[in-house]
Amino acid sequence: MDKTYAGAKLRHLREARRISQAELARLLEISPSYLNQIEHNSRPLTVPVLLRITQTFGVDTEFFASEDTTRLVADVREALLDEAVGVQPSSAELKELAGNMPNIARALVRLHRGYRNAVENTAALVSENGTGTHGSSAGSALPHEEVRDFFYERENYIGELDRRAERMAGTLSLRPGETHRMLEDLLREHYGIRVHTVAVEADGGEQHRYEPGSKTLRLASSLRIGQRAFRMAAQIALLEYDELINELADSWAFSGPAARSLARVGLANYFAGALILPYRTVLEKAEEYRYDIERLCDYFGVGFETVCHRLSTLQRPKERGIPFSFVRVDRAGNMSKRQSATGFHFSRVGGACPLWDIYQAFSSPGRIITQIAALPDGKRYFWIARTVSRNIGGHGSPGKTFSVGLGCELRYARRLVYSTGLDLDDPAAATPIGMGCKVCDRPACPQRAFPTIGNQLTVDENTSTFVPYPAVPRQ
Repeated sequence: MDKTYAGAKLRHLREARRISQAELARLLEISPSYLNQIEHNSRPLTVPVLLRITQTFGVDTEFFASEDTTRLVADVREALLDEAVGVQPSSAELKELAGNMPNIARALVRLHRGYRNAVENTAALVSENGTGTHGSSAGSALPHEEVRDFFYERENYIGELDRRAERMAGTLSLRPGETHRMLEDLLREHYGIRVHTVAVEADGGEQHRYEPGSKTLRLASSLRIGQRAFRMAAQIALLEYDELINELADSWAFSGPAARSLARVGLANYFAGALILPYRTVLEKAEEYRYDIERLCDYFGVGFETVCHRLSTLQRPKERGIPFSFVRVDRAGNMSKRQSATGFHFSRVGGACPLWDIYQAFSSPGRIITQIAALPDGKRYFWIARTVSRNIGGHGSPGKTFSVGLGCELRYARRLVYSTGLDLDDPAAATPIGMGCKVCDRPACPQRAFPTIGNQLTVDENTSTFVPYPAVPRQ
């Protein structure tokens, strides 16, 4: 069994209860010097001591489980490598900060993000001759970014809504293929709301509209059966669990009403996904089908992106699925969705890596492609990606195309049907990628778009190289 070092957690727990070190040592039946060593990570927690601690403080043993700090380490590293900060910490220093003082590390990351938002928004205002838009401040993040951070920090699992949605699905005996009809009946019979189908307007393409006064939910005729069910389920969330959704939204320091409202929409959509795709049923079928997404789409009657997003949320304690990262991008590289239950780090500086298979998917529309990706820190991931498209109306009407990616650590890849026939143990099979050119440590990458922050460039007027930004090795 791996040794458990949890000194910082134990010390914070003791101080929060206002218990002295000597008093806690007496309660745990160990010497004060031994407790002092545990709190300073000089000694690991033994099973007997761990059990006495859980009894003393009334916490679960999982409270002291080792956390994967990979993502937090990458976030802190990105913040400190910023040219305005100019610090180049060692890997050991970053791991110590993230492991022993995670709250300080997260605060540092939030401060850096606020700074970057201020810089980017100020630059945008200057380029527009000093005119802002709709009262947005130069120091505030975009509302959509704030909401993504909210779900990102919770590792894309909202247990309070997930369990309630599963219970409701069981009470209603929702059956795949009949969900949309059953939810429409529920809205009419329990909430007095009638569902009407309306033609899609060419301008804007409104997908749904709820009118509280007339208790009418209008759904666009272009919506597929699964999408109709999703919209109805989201409306049920706002009706049935409005107070809980408010409580969850208020748990995060959103900058204004727009961000908070977006968070409420996101939480209602989370509930909708959990109601249509109940946790245990999805997990059971995912394992049975070896996470074959297209089979899951057929079974539940929903789209590829919906299934991918739901798979990335299966992180209920003691009933976990594969911890996935989920991402959606457009052809220009804009990342409109990103969620992660793993240590995978999505960079916010300089875009994502062009060697990542989520971009290659655009060259093979509708086909699932796979990739073994190796990050600079040595960790390897298994990714699948496929394009999804949506149009409304007929020929010439506006449409949209995205690439949807789903990834996990390589050690889970054998559980996925997509790994069949691949040599997962061959290091040469991995594509070396980074988390964005400005923070990537691969100086020999010919696809690099920007030099690495903090690295001095080699500029020789008499020489040219295939690598666009050769760097001077750090001393």
